Amino acid sequence: MFWIIGADSLAYALERMNSTPVTRFLAGQLDHVDWEGLHFYDLIFPLFVFIVGVSLVFSLTKTLERAGRAEALKRIFRRSVLLYLCGMFYHGGLSHPWPDVRFSGVLNRIALDYFFAAVLFCFFKPRALAGIFAGLLIGYWALMTFVPIRDIYLTREHLAMLAEKAGDANLAAQFRDKALTNPTDVKDSPVWAATKTMFYATTNWVSGKFDQGRNLSEHLDFQYLPGHFKPFEHEWAEPQGYLSTLPSIGTCLLGVFAGLLLKNQKIQGRRKVLYLISFGIASALVGWLWSIQFPIIKRAWTSSYVLVSGGYSAILLGIFYLIVDVWQARTWCQPFVWLGMNAITVYLVAEILGGFSSVAVRFAGGDVKAFFDAHVAKGFGEMMISLVGLMLAFWFVRFLYQRKVFIRL
Repeated sequence: MFWIIGADSLAYALERMNSTPVTRFLAGQLDHVDWEGLHFYDLIFPLFVFIVGVSLVFSLTKTLERAGRAEALKRIFRRSVLLYLCGMFYHGGLSHPWPDVRFSGVLNRIALDYFFAAVLFCFFKPRALAGIFAGLLIGYWALMTFVPIRDIYLTREHLAMLAEKAGDANLAAQFRDKALTNPTDVKDSPVWAATKTMFYATTNWVSGKFDQGRNLSEHLDFQYLPGHFKPFEHEWAEPQGYLSTLPSIGTCLLGVFAGLLLKNQKIQGRRKVLYLISFGIASALVGWLWSIQFPIIKRAWTSSYVLVSGGYSAILLGIFYLIVDVWQARTWCQPFVWLGMNAITVYLVAEILGGFSSVAVRFAGGDVKAFFDAHVAKGFGEMMISLVGLMLAFWFVRFLYQRKVFIRL
C-alpha cells in the first residue's frame, strides 16, 4: 500500500531529475511488465492476497473456537460481499447503465480469493488444503495448455492488421487510435463490434498458447465476462477475469499455510523465519523452472507466477517477522502500522481524490514547483509534490489511528 499511495512517484521523479542506470532500474521495477516476466510492482497485488491468507488464519480461528463454523461462514460471506461491493464502487458502481457495470477488479478479486480460501480453511485440514492448492495450479495449467482456442490475438495491432487485410483502412485506424483506450466505454462501439466479428469469424484453432491476447483466460473473459472491461492501452483483455481467479485463490492459500506456521506456538520464532525463507526460496525456484513451459504472467496469473510471487512473499514475511517479532525492532514501522490498519480505506480515498499527489499539487504545484525546478534542480518540484502527497497520506491514516477509527469490512 505504501507504494500504491504514492511512494512509486518518488522513484519516477528521481529518475527524471537524474537519469542513471540505477534510477532507471528503480523506475522500471515500479512499473508493470508488459506481459511475461516479473518486476517488483508485479509483486504488490499477490503479496496483498498472500497477507489476506495469513490474517484469515488468526481471525477465523478465534471465530471458529468461540462461535462455531456457522458464525464463521456468516462472517466470511458478509466481509466478502462488502469488499466486492467496494470494488464495484471503486470502478463507478452503478453510475453506468447495464451492461457497462464493471464486475471485476483488484478489490473484487481479493474478495473472491478471501471467500474461497476462508471457506476452504473452515472445512479442510492443512494436508487437504495443500492438495487443493496443487489441484488449482495444475488444473489451471492443464486448462491453459490443452483446451483449444481460436487462433486470434485480441490486441490492437493484430486486429488492425486483420482490418487492413480485409481492406478496411478506416477500421484499422480506429484500432490504432490511442485516444480510444477502452472500447467498452463507448456505447455501441464499432471497434468492439468489429472485434467480436473478427473473433467469431476465426476458424483456425490452436492450444498451448500463452501469448498476449491469444490464451484461454483472455478469450473466455472476452466471450463470457459481462459488463464493463478495463483493458490496458494495447489490449482488450480484462486483467482480473474469470479463469485466472482460480490460481489467485492458490496465492491466498499460500498465505494460509504461512499463517498456520506463524500461529503454531510449538515452533520457535527463529525456526519460523527459517521455514518461511526456505519455503520461499524453494517455491520461487520451482516457479522459475515451471516458467520455462508456463511463463510468469501477472495478468493471466499463471501457476508459475503464483509460485514465484508466493515464494517472494514468504521470504519478505520471514524477513519482517524476524525484524519485528523476533528482534522486537518496532519503532521504525509505526507509520506502516497506521497504514496497515486502514489499508482498504486509504486505497478507496486515494481513488476518490484522484491520488494524494493530486491534492499535493495544491500545496506544492504551480509557482512552488517552478521555484524548486529553477533554483534546486530540474524535476525537484515534482519530487516535492510526491513527498507532500505521501505525507498527506500518512497524516490521514495517523489521524484515523489516533482516534481509533478502523474501517473494517
